[in-house]
Amino acid sequence: MRFAKRITEYKLAKDLFTRGKDIILSPEAQEMKKYIQHGETTVFEHCVAVAKYSLLIAYFLERTLKIGVDKDSLVKGALLHDYFLYDWHFKDHPNRFHGFTHPSVARNNADRDFELNDVERDIIAKHMFPLTPFLPMYRESFIVSIADKWCALAETFKIDVSSYIIYRINFGIALANGDYSIDYGETAIEV
Repeated sequence: MRFAKRITEYKLAKDLFTRGKDIILSPEAQEMKKYIQHGETTVFEHCVAVAKYSLLIAYFLERTLKIGVDKDSLVKGALLHDYFLYDWHFKDHPNRFHGFTHPSVARNNADRDFELNDVERDIIAKHMFPLTPFLPMYRESFIVSIADKWCALAETFKIDVSSYIIYRINFGIALANGDYSIDYGETAIEV
């Protein structure tokens, strides 16, 4: 298992934050923290977890099978794959077929608020395959679809798969926003 030892949670968090910083720090993406996705997991936390597992799959494909992956588009698509911005849990919610329709809502919202390429659009629009009948066109879309299903299952059954990376991402947000400073204990001594 040499591969598993080289990919640490810290490295994943750093790579994810570096590749997805513009989205993670955007006020639009921060809106996803207001909505619950699975169990007690917010949509933002779910999207970060999906990005984490998508990167893990990409590292595996590149290092062991020598299959290239566009990790920038992968992370951006994963972070925005559930960018639907509403709470679908209420019985009287007008979008009763959320599982079938939210990919197109998320894609339209992401297109409105961010600049997307074709790979990123495909990731967002087709991450619910086979529930939605459109076959993903890119390997990055398949990767996010697989990672999404794993994370949804884990979150539904309250299996912690991402608390460390979510902590690191939120720490990165706090640092970038100036909400956190490091005190090294250096104070002036009066004589």
